[in-house]
Amino acid sequence: MFEGFKKFIARGNMIDMAVGVVMGGAVTTVVNAIVNSVINPFIAMIFGKPNMDGLLAITFNGATVSFGAVLGAILNFLIIAVAVYFCILVPINKFRDMTEALLAKTKLAEQKKADEEAASAEPTAEEQTVLLLQQIRDELAKQNAQNA
Repeated sequence: MFEGFKKFIARGNMIDMAVGVVMGGAVTTVVNAIVNSVINPFIAMIFGKPNMDGLLAITFNGATVSFGAVLGAILNFLIIAVAVYFCILVPINKFRDMTEALLAKTKLAEQKKADEEAASAEPTAEEQTVLLLQQIRDELAKQNAQNA
């Protein structure tokens, strides 16, 4: 039971996912700092509200619907998505592409070397024919020498 769990944890996908969660948390912290320290003050300068939560808010019978809060969450999401894409996914994809290219190049070189070894180890059909004819000639010469 523990052996299966160890295999599950040791898989590359599980480790990648754990790294992704940690990086996502770190990116979220940075984005929240940008939103709270840069974007919200600009909103306060423009609209006179400290953040987007109070923008486009409708209150009726004690219930408040805040479209500004939804816009703030969407803005937060878009900033996180852009940061994750450009800071995490693009470098990882470039690294994977480089790795795949190097692996393909290595496999191509190994295949070429194997082909060359196979070509040098096995004579071609013409070479085999010449060798066979030479053997026949030598045998005939040997038989003629014995008969004479």
